[in-house]
Amino acid sequence: MIEREQLFQDMMRSIARYAPYADESRIRKAFALADKRHASQVRRSGEPYIIHPVAVAEIVAEMGLDTDAIVASLLHDCLEDTATSYDEIATEFGTAVAQMVEGVTKLTRVQYSSLEEQQMENLRKMFMAMSKDIRVILIKIADRLHNMRTMQYQKPEKQVSKSMETMEIYAPLAHRLGMQKIKWELEDRALQYLDPTAYKDILDFLEQHHDEAEAFMNEIQDTLRERMQTVGIQSSIYGRIKHIYSIYRKMKAQHKSMDELYDLYAFRVVVDTIPDCYNVLGHIHDLYHLVPGRFKDYISTPKPNMYQSLHTTVIGKRGIPFEVQIRTWDMHQTAEYGVAAHWKYKDGISSNKDNNEKEFEWVRRLLESQQDTEAEDYIHSLKVDMFDDEVFVFTPRGKVISLPAGSTPIDFAYAVHSAVGNSMVGAKVNNRIAGYDWTLNNGDVVEILTSKSAKGPSRDWLNICKSNQARIKIKQWFKKEKREENVARGKASMEGELRRLNLNPSILQEEETRNIILKKLAFDELEDLFAAVGYGGMTAFKAVNRIKDEILRLHKAQPQQAENIPLKFPAEQTQPKHRSFAASGVIVEDIPTCMVKFSRCCTPVPGDDIVGFITKGYGVSVHRKDCVNAQGMDDPNQSGRWVKVSWASDGGAFSTSLEILSLNRDGLVMDLATAMTALKVKVTELSSRALNDGTAITNLTFQVSDVGELEAVKSRLRAIQGVTDIHRGHGA
Repeated sequence: MIEREQLFQDMMRSIARYAPYADESRIRKAFALADKRHASQVRRSGEPYIIHPVAVAEIVAEMGLDTDAIVASLLHDCLEDTATSYDEIATEFGTAVAQMVEGVTKLTRVQYSSLEEQQMENLRKMFMAMSKDIRVILIKIADRLHNMRTMQYQKPEKQVSKSMETMEIYAPLAHRLGMQKIKWELEDRALQYLDPTAYKDILDFLEQHHDEAEAFMNEIQDTLRERMQTVGIQSSIYGRIKHIYSIYRKMKAQHKSMDELYDLYAFRVVVDTIPDCYNVLGHIHDLYHLVPGRFKDYISTPKPNMYQSLHTTVIGKRGIPFEVQIRTWDMHQTAEYGVAAHWKYKDGISSNKDNNEKEFEWVRRLLESQQDTEAEDYIHSLKVDMFDDEVFVFTPRGKVISLPAGSTPIDFAYAVHSAVGNSMVGAKVNNRIAGYDWTLNNGDVVEILTSKSAKGPSRDWLNICKSNQARIKIKQWFKKEKREENVARGKASMEGELRRLNLNPSILQEEETRNIILKKLAFDELEDLFAAVGYGGMTAFKAVNRIKDEILRLHKAQPQQAENIPLKFPAEQTQPKHRSFAASGVIVEDIPTCMVKFSRCCTPVPGDDIVGFITKGYGVSVHRKDCVNAQGMDDPNQSGRWVKVSWASDGGAFSTSLEILSLNRDGLVMDLATAMTALKVKVTELSSRALNDGTAITNLTFQVSDVGELEAVKSRLRAIQGVTDIHRGHGA
């Protein structure tokens, strides 16, 4: 049994280290209320529940936030898990605290039809909360950090799901808010459950080589301190081994074992002034050999999350490369705690409103970008916008524009303004004409060529641009300017998808069925649904899959109306009398019984045009018609062995494979696996190998029900950063 007073005093000592201005009397009052309301609750560890809000309050204090934020942290679960009311908190602690507690409570999960929709809604709430009061999201991140610290008490499936969510959502948020220290811990703790074997291997290696690493770091630190003292620069110097997830990503990206990695060490030199930063840089380059292409100046060009430092990678006498980061004390505070370092709420929120609006322009962009997009696309592109490395380019007038790495002139144009992107007819990079798909690099000067007679963006741009901001603005243009074209395109796509599933498109005109469909898909009119499919806000495959069960359920519930809801094709499309339907889901014409197998060369799935080949002793082998091995149909010596085959309904799951060509980048395999998990596709094999030219080939084998689902998988995989091409099996 814990001693409550001792717990409170320990918490106050921790708070005093980081927030000496905190009001102890208000914090004691909040502690007492939280302890009273959570008295009957326990954590999975068996500890009293009050342990959790106390830990969250300590983390929030370490961020440097004010008394209101610490009080809200202690009460953050009271509205959701106890009988405490908003009015009670507002009366006792003020409206600001009550609004923060309510804001954190609103971030609690609700049920959605898919994981992506659930995540998108949670993120939308987070960004709304951020735009009103950044402290809400900081408390939520602190809450997740403590939950990850105590994740060992959860069931294995909960450990994995929470860790995946942490890696996909909370670590990127911490990164985008500039909170590197918390981001690193979230990543390491998530990796512990997502890949426990690799995590333990890295941990064991670091422990085994601890003495050797410490000796190397001490040697470098002593050399740097001696030089700084000699030249009279006041500084503090720290050394560390890169965190576990950073090492894990490097191993995956470079396909190396732990003992083959060298770039494991990072040193930090903290000085008083910006001129000192550049002086230190010169002395470091005098002491050690510079690694070309590894110097970055984030002081003159800060990152969007306010991070500033000089980065350089050098090699010492031992031949071991290491990174040195040089910054001032203010920059160091921002690098550790990010936005929290700029939000000291001692004097209220409105003290620096104009600057705050500039700092959080990206929050508004993310809120805007969730409109008119499917949840899974939003989650993917959100990670690109929040988590990937940035590239800094310039307008002709010298304004800095930050974009996701890999961005193109299209992304640049829409980052400047929607009107610039919509009227774009060309681009110049460094005063030379560049294509729309030109990859921008740090320091490029980009000029967008526009014309009043421009016809607007091309749909191909959606496959070229990298940033979520550009993609959303292009879709918004098509939605607004090309409605008739979108309706026609969307209607054709929907009808084609219905026919593929053996459903008659006329069901869309049946009033009761139409009402159910519109309600299920959240549209007012059928034309709105067609338009959304036409401009890319929703895929026909997903729309039809969502309504298929509703249509069939309505048909079963009202058998007397069955003749008015034609679900099958007309009679002239019935199959011939002589057929063989094995468990394979394929009908072989004119052969009463036979064994059917699918060729491994082209792995056909329902929806593909197929043909059968009578093998010797193994029945009929089914190929796609475009398979290279099906080109022998015209050979007169084998013409008698080729037979007509067709797909039967409800054939179950079919195995198929893809060969994915991509840039060999860090985290690619994890992104591919995450995409397949989000699509709920069963993967049976995934292997990847790097090529000498900086590219990689990944082979993926999985199960789908038909070619429509396969196309959805391919579309999702193509959207992953670095993927350049996808080939199906060996037949196409």
